[in-house]
Parts: sequence; structure tokens; C-alpha cells
Amino acid sequence: MAAHLRATFDNAAERGKAAFVGFITAGYPSREDTVPLMLAMEKGGTDVIELGVPFTDPLADGTTIQRTNEVALAGSSPVSLADCLAFSKEAVSKGLKAPVILMGYYNPFLTFGLERLMKECKKSGVAGFIVVDLPPEEGQSFVRLCATHGLSYVPLLTPTSTDQRIAQLAASAAYKDALDLV
Repeated sequence: MAAHLRATFDNAAERGKAAFVGFITAGYPSREDTVPLMLAMEKGGTDVIELGVPFTDPLADGTTIQRTNEVALAGSSPVSLADCLAFSKEAVSKGLKAPVILMGYYNPFLTFGLERLMKECKKSGVAGFIVVDLPPEEGQSFVRLCATHGLSYVPLLTPTSTDQRIAQLAASAAYKDALDLV
């Protein structure tokens, strides 16, 4: 799975272009729209799909994404992490080729069970994670599990990230190198 993500970025580089990474919150505007939107994103040129896992307290996100989380969690059938895995699996079964990255907060992943999550991601066609509230230094076991299971961990950078920090985070994202870091 991590190899799939790497190949996507390498392919874009070979074409002399940046990979286009698109984001949607699972379950927004409705649960039924998620898989068709993922497929449409790819058809429209999206190279990598970030599938947002709805969370009750998305403090690291802006107002728009916070609102999509509220919608996805409202009503009698809130969208869960298990639903996100099912959406990815269904999209892949319908021909999705773009790598899917789950973007979310650590607590739902931890509550689901990290080992179980890694196994379910592989079954669902998920290539990796962006965990907005988990720096690699604090999430060594998570980064190691990703590397062990061949899944990508995509750390976040800020405008104030130093060159040294960028190099450190880039190394943690390279799954085959992450085992040496943690």
C-alpha cells in the first residue's frame, strides 16, 4: 500500500507534474455520496484521495471541515471509522485506483485498535494515514505499525518547520526507513 502511494508520486514526477491530492470528509454531504464522490474525484484527475474520518472535536481543522464533520456525525447513523474503511473497500471494488489516505485524529484510531486498524486498512485498500494530532515522536508505535504493515504515515509540516524538521518528518514518512527511526 505504501508502495502504491510512492508510485503515484513518482509517476507524477515523471510526468513533470505535482500529484493532485483531494480531500473529502466521509459522509459529507451524505453517507451515500461518499463512494461516488471518491470515484468522481479520481475521474476528475485526483491522484491521491484523503478521506477524512469524522471526529467530534476536529480542532486542527478549519471551519469548513469542522462543519463537514458535524454533518457526517449528525443523525441516527453517524459515520464511523469502520464506515470509512467500508467506503474505501467499496470504491476499490468499483475500480478506484487512486491511493486512499485516512486523515483524522488519533483517538478514533486508538479506540478502534491499532493492530486491527492496520489489518483492516490493508483489506480495504487504504494506503496510509495522516494523523493531525500525532507527531511521530509521540506516535512511535503507530509509525512502527504502519511501517510493519506496509502502510504510509504522512506527517504534517508547518510554515515554520525547519529544514532539519522537514528531513526528520520526510524520513518518518518513508515506510521502509521509518523502522530505523522509531
